[in-house]
Amino acid sequence: MTIQQLRTALRTAGIPPKGLKRELVSALQSYLAKEIDGESSLLADKQDPSNSDKRISMMMETKSVEDQVQDANSFSKVSEVQQSRRTVKQLQIKGKTVDVNAKIVATEQKKSACASGRMTSLTKKKASSDVDSKYVSAKNRVTLPVNQSEPWTILAHKKPQKGWIAYNPRTMRRSLPIENTKFVKILSWNVNGLRALLKLEGFSAMELAKQENFDVLCLQETKLQEKDVESIKQSLIEGYENSFWTCSNTRLGYSGTAIISRIKPLAVRYGLGISDHDSEGRVVTAEFDSFYLLSVYVPNSGDGLRRLAYRITEWDPSLGNYIKELEKSKPVILTGDLNCAHEEIDIYNPAGNRRSAGFTIEERQSFSTNFLSRGFVDTFRKQNPDVVGYTYWGYRHGARKGNKGWRLDYFLVSEAIADDVHDSFILPDVIGSDHCPIGLVLKL
Repeated sequence: MTIQQLRTALRTAGIPPKGLKRELVSALQSYLAKEIDGESSLLADKQDPSNSDKRISMMMETKSVEDQVQDANSFSKVSEVQQSRRTVKQLQIKGKTVDVNAKIVATEQKKSACASGRMTSLTKKKASSDVDSKYVSAKNRVTLPVNQSEPWTILAHKKPQKGWIAYNPRTMRRSLPIENTKFVKILSWNVNGLRALLKLEGFSAMELAKQENFDVLCLQETKLQEKDVESIKQSLIEGYENSFWTCSNTRLGYSGTAIISRIKPLAVRYGLGISDHDSEGRVVTAEFDSFYLLSVYVPNSGDGLRRLAYRITEWDPSLGNYIKELEKSKPVILTGDLNCAHEEIDIYNPAGNRRSAGFTIEERQSFSTNFLSRGFVDTFRKQNPDVVGYTYWGYRHGARKGNKGWRLDYFLVSEAIADDVHDSFILPDVIGSDHCPIGLVLKL
């Protein structure tokens, strides 16, 4: 491939075509390595489809790459990373096809990743299989995710800031409060269809309950109809005798929320008390001795942002007013899929999703105005100000495998009990939905 062709391809990809031929080839190869998974398309049906014609599609065939990582106990050295040849067969960018046959042979190198500052360590386990970091050779641009079975421990972000680290529940979750301390443990999960989840091979609701020993489970997007609820109750978890369900009565098999508890609540109500908002089964409120708990599925702004105006001018203000009214008698815990990645740290590709449902400036401002500015605290972000932790990954383009996600699920609590939050955590290892469960431990 000629230098002129390389420069044309790089300009088309938005990369400055500077340097000698070897440097141009290296830049093109690096670009391919970053873009191969279709990272800008994550939200599937939650995404603005107008972004689809801007995506870059490409094909890449790797001949042979041999990566070796040693001394995983200290996480301070990446030794003898040997890369053989990589042949890039074809690159297709914005409708223009450029054939590339660039063969690169790299010699063996020894580098101190500690000195380069490009290695992030997140755990103190001794075995190499427990390494939860992502290692990058600055010279060869070779990315080496050491533990492929735990992709959430990879710091995946298009524009990471200094000090950001990936969320690792094995090292960041807090031990339960000491003995004789009263507390409640709540899980929340957008299951994206409860019947399908319960039929999923390998999934066990009982096993999840045994593992987490939660007191209350909040569900969103159950997609149940009223006629399904009784049979579903029979197939759920023993010991959780109190369950409360609301379903959409305008669109069958759509939306739906629930609260399942082994603690009997004092009272339960459904919806916001506003008919315009209460036909889709989006809110269940349970009153307990010392707090109100809401399981909420906030409306998605939809394809083409067709429901954006409704979302930010009607739904969000109504929900904010509702929880402030509840707060007059006791503190509030609001949990669920709030369909908003509030800050850039909460989304893998912020620049590519400015007009995507869930990350528009209007939704983010509404989130601040109607919830945070009115005295509700984002518990995960309060506990982990510099931690990149996602709760949603689109099904397309291997988003979960590459940890290219969004944080759309929250526990928001009244300021009055914010300091009583012992732990706010994410369970990225629990599969079965495009969301994962989140959890809260609150001292009483």
